Amino acid sequence: MTQRIILSAICAACMGLASAAGAQQHDPATPPTVASKIALRGEANGIAVREMRLVRKNDILAVQADVSNMGRSDRTMFYRFKWLDNVGNQVGDGESWKQLTVLGLGQQTIKSVAPTGAAVDLRLEMNVEAR
Repeated sequence: MTQRIILSAICAACMGLASAAGAQQHDPATPPTVASKIALRGEANGIAVREMRLVRKNDILAVQADVSNMGRSDRTMFYRFKWLDNVGNQVGDGESWKQLTVLGLGQQTIKSVAPTGAAVDLRLEMNVEAR
């Protein structure tokens, strides 16, 4: 009985650590509403997405995202937008990875346009190089 309680406590602690680690992947400067649109591959390493603007023009979605480097040294990141339909399936063939250097304490705006009018949502996939 005592072993079962201890095992339950250890499992609960491990689950708490795992969820805390997942929550800390995004930079604290990234608002929660924007963070829900980001799929990080690894750590953010000081890169934050401060704002994301979605606009529908002529029935096609367009996005602009402001990417900020919170550190003093230049950071290289790779990104692509994944466009989704109303049930969460990918629309189109997908974009290729793009490379971007964000200068220390600098900000860049990245843009993209959905491949078809069927796109209603998106995910910004990012991979930021470690120092």
